[in-house]
Amino acid sequence: MIIRDATPDDAAQACAVLRASIIDLCVADHRNDPGILSRWLANKTPENVAAWACAEGASLLVAVEGDAISAVGGLTHPGEITLNYVSPQARFRGVSSALLAELERRAAAHGACDVALLSTETAHRFYLARGYVDVGVPAGKFGTAASYPMSKALALAS
Repeated sequence: MIIRDATPDDAAQACAVLRASIIDLCVADHRNDPGILSRWLANKTPENVAAWACAEGASLLVAVEGDAISAVGGLTHPGEITLNYVSPQARFRGVSSALLAELERRAAAHGACDVALLSTETAHRFYLARGYVDVGVPAGKFGTAASYPMSKALALAS
């Protein structure tokens, strides 16, 4: 597996990973509610993903195994993680952890002392296990029951 910056050419495949991850893995969040899914998926289009790959002040990363994108991560600089989604076929293989570590490294390289994110119910335990802490009151996003504001202090480079 390699983790690299996404390019506009990755947009269709990266978008498919985002959408599959949300639809198949985040059922605890959307509860198969068509309205929630529609709102959550509305900006997950190849056109938007291509734009995110070129956005100033942000990084869009992909984890690639062979010719397939297995995960997509996003960061606004210096330190807000906006995306961390894994393909259902790559779940529980360490891909999300590796991508998260790279997002954290990228944040540190841009001067962040800590990183922040908004976790789904599905990913909440994942982030807690990797040193993130809850920093606010959970609130629904897209109509979900709970989204958890979280943060993590980054280790200072020596």
